[in-house]
Amino acid sequence: MNFGGLISNSGGVGGSRVVAEIDPHSSGGAIAQPHFIPNSMQTSSALSLSIVQKNMDGHNELDLIAESFDPGIIGRLREEEFDQSRSGSDHFDGASGDDQDPVDEDDRPRRKKKYHRHTPSQIQELESFFKECPHPDEKQRLDLSRRLGLETKQVKFWFQNRRTQMKTQLERHENIILRQENDKLRAENGVMKEAMSNPICHNCGGPAIPGQISFDEHQLRIENARLNDELSRICTLAQKFLGRPISNLAAPRSLPSSTAGLDLAMGINGMGCLNAGASNQLSMGFELGDGVGSSSPVMPLMKPVMGMPNDLQHMTDRHVYLELAGEAMDELVRMVQADTPLWMKSSDGGSETLNVELYRTFSCISTRQSGLVTDASRDSCMVIINSLALVETMMDANRWTDMFPTLVARASTIGMISSGPNGTRNGTIQMMHAELQMLSPLVPVRPLKFLRFSKQHAEGVWAVVDVSIDIQQDASSVNCRRLPSGFIVQDMPNGYSKVTWIEHLEYNESGVHQLLQPLLRSGIGFGAQRWLATLQRECESLTFLMSSTNPNEVPRAGLSMNSKKSMLRLAQRMMQSFCSGVCGSSVRQWDKLCIDNVSDNVRVMVRQSLEVGEPSGFVLSAATSVWMPVSRSRLFDFLRDWQLRGQWDILVSCRPLQAMVQVDKDHGGGNSVSLFNAKGLDANNNNNMLMFQETRTDASGSIVVYAPITSTSSDIMRDVVYEGGDSTYVELLPSGFAILPCVTSDHVKGEGNGSDDGGCLLTVGFQIVCDGGQPTSKLTMHSVKTVIDLISSTIQKIKSALQINDGP
Repeated sequence: MNFGGLISNSGGVGGSRVVAEIDPHSSGGAIAQPHFIPNSMQTSSALSLSIVQKNMDGHNELDLIAESFDPGIIGRLREEEFDQSRSGSDHFDGASGDDQDPVDEDDRPRRKKKYHRHTPSQIQELESFFKECPHPDEKQRLDLSRRLGLETKQVKFWFQNRRTQMKTQLERHENIILRQENDKLRAENGVMKEAMSNPICHNCGGPAIPGQISFDEHQLRIENARLNDELSRICTLAQKFLGRPISNLAAPRSLPSSTAGLDLAMGINGMGCLNAGASNQLSMGFELGDGVGSSSPVMPLMKPVMGMPNDLQHMTDRHVYLELAGEAMDELVRMVQADTPLWMKSSDGGSETLNVELYRTFSCISTRQSGLVTDASRDSCMVIINSLALVETMMDANRWTDMFPTLVARASTIGMISSGPNGTRNGTIQMMHAELQMLSPLVPVRPLKFLRFSKQHAEGVWAVVDVSIDIQQDASSVNCRRLPSGFIVQDMPNGYSKVTWIEHLEYNESGVHQLLQPLLRSGIGFGAQRWLATLQRECESLTFLMSSTNPNEVPRAGLSMNSKKSMLRLAQRMMQSFCSGVCGSSVRQWDKLCIDNVSDNVRVMVRQSLEVGEPSGFVLSAATSVWMPVSRSRLFDFLRDWQLRGQWDILVSCRPLQAMVQVDKDHGGGNSVSLFNAKGLDANNNNNMLMFQETRTDASGSIVVYAPITSTSSDIMRDVVYEGGDSTYVELLPSGFAILPCVTSDHVKGEGNGSDDGGCLLTVGFQIVCDGGQPTSKLTMHSVKTVIDLISSTIQKIKSALQINDGP
């Protein structure tokens, strides 16, 4: 197809240009009607606005070129447009690579051309090469002609035609933009002209004498009109997020006007009749917080929060966040409702995985970037919690962290973009920062900055969605981002709620150890199954603790509810410290140590402890993850059994344990908080050392965390247990184990059975204080070697006790 006659820089037949002239006799500088100038009268190669005229069928040509327009290629064409090596190859000469018949000397009529149509494979190869190099040199054209079976001139003419086509598309795109700006200027000029012809006094409502308004006040009226239009768009967004009309809310204060919101407000004596307060009101349009604009319907969506970043204060950025949150909510609802082929069920009937290729055509938000791995899954279950309580937990950063302590290292709310009416969570949008973790030193912590949007879709039906604000950034600058993820919860008559959870992440896999890569790709590490399993366990534990009867409780303990709460708070602090030591999150200020002759699977970190509730001095943390050829349930039962503890724990190897208190959080005893007494002398000749322990287990994994209670804290610990005292001053450094199902590549492909009979992944973590825990102690290589040897010996003792032989 030859575009040479359509657009030419030197003027051609069939082209024309739109020109809009300013009427010099118009008082407002009105723009006259445009007229067309033939190309033969043009003296430059300026962009032609005639291209943007609508087609005869009423469709705009912007829609016709949008699909094939590639700004990247156009940029390269512009940069190389005047390359001397091409010698005018950008101009059409009428040839398109087709064979042409010669002209007879007798000037007989020329025969019709024989067109040579390229094959689809040839066109595909040419298009692919064109994207990389729009201007191939002679050597490249020769190589292409040989590979495609074309003549060199055919390749040359094809690239000439393709470049001209892309230049035409660029000109059309720019012409459309210029036409739109032209129309906008004409419209604004008309409004200004009409407003100046009929001025109205703001104070008395009568006609005003024009001609005496200052330039500043004139600009103020223009800004007020713009803000009124902005307010209308915000009200539309507010209605969308609230899910109902906003007519019942108070309307914004309107100003008398006969010019569609453009008030000139001039006095009858020719002077402006605005005082300072009215000027401020007009310049702002509406205010956030108390004041004139506090009755605006946009107020529930625009309450500022102390400490909010400057970018959130800008109204334009707010609109971007509002639109992004709305699109994420729409996508979450559609993905929950969708079925196959978008979601593919696993062979074991567990969670579902996303069809990534189909998702690209399904979503209107994300575009997958090269270099990032996709982890997307969906799962649902019944949870003993009502929908509103779950939404309140998710929208509170501290409660969210407490609900998912092994998943969320820390979280905070940066700013409130939108708040629901009357203090409800319906329509609340907030920006949050969080660090997600997996209990292994071989998986980096994932920092996220995202929007969280909660919305009530029906009575007893809520949805909460998260979406990263950097979702459109280049993959090279992103470590992890959260595509629309969240849940829809629906209340059930029996006190339970049905929760459908979708978790969709894109992350950089370069920092993940090969041993853990299959586990993450399967969705077990950060997928919907793990979120739901943790939620289900925490809700069931809370319900069990609140029940009046507990068949497993030791009667002689005589624990009050205050004592249970104190022990649970201490266990929560111990679990948080253990996760920080294993994962290296920013909850504690850790420094990583690089030690020679230490395996890459072992990570050693150090920090200085000066906090209340910990021994003073330098604290060393060492952690590693290894594969164990035993089932997860067998390993968990072995590690949590206090009667078998002496087979692997060096602290109690020669000292019998006695159970003092146990607070169960379920009927099976797998989730519990316990206190043991180790009789005999320890290494510091202290008698009756206490051991505090917590165990957790669910479908996604199991955890055993413990900490010896020093002699200085033993009396405080007994006060916590029997009197319900404050556990803040109990000094402890936790150690423990995290057991995760081991996933093979077959399971990632959907061929595994999902059981843990094939083995599990054991993470071991220890924290010790250097040189007896003195404030003046220093970090020594002896302490580093001690903690590394402790990990190695503990793993070997566990293998020996379970009769596991290391492979060759």
